Amino acid sequence: MDEIARLIEPQIPALRRYAYALLRDRDAADDLVQDTLERALAGWSGRRAGGDIRAWLFAIERNLFLQHIRRTRRAGPHVGAEALDGIASPAGNPEAMFGARDVLAGLDALPEDQRSALLFVAVEDMSYAEAAAVLEVPVGTVMSRLSRARERLRAYMETGRSGLLRRVK
Repeated sequence: MDEIARLIEPQIPALRRYAYALLRDRDAADDLVQDTLERALAGWSGRRAGGDIRAWLFAIERNLFLQHIRRTRRAGPHVGAEALDGIASPAGNPEAMFGARDVLAGLDALPEDQRSALLFVAVEDMSYAEAAAVLEVPVGTVMSRLSRARERLRAYMETGRSGLLRRVK
């Protein structure tokens, strides 16, 4: 058990960051991390020996998050942008606070697959190959999702709208 703890404990802060980025609720994020760790411990003997523990844990967490989304959709609406009101102002700078709120709102506007790719690569500093392993897609798909996510986030920051308008002839 000490060996398992030695391998898993260093991953907990990153799991918490990712969970919070997905849920925007510290309590729900902590619950997701706890569920992830419980699932990992229960399935420890079935994991691939020599496999990447970090990718395995993130895959478990993402799958649990997707299950949560499916349940929430069936149950009704979830907390919206007003959840961003509780974000503290970085260094007492109101402009930075509004910028952070805009970025978080832009992240929320992204489709889940693009948001996950962006968070894994840009926030968790995973390589494209590591993100591909977590998302269970080819590396090229991660690159494509990341490109689209950056484009959509950039457009959101410039216009304040989540959808990209296309010219129809």
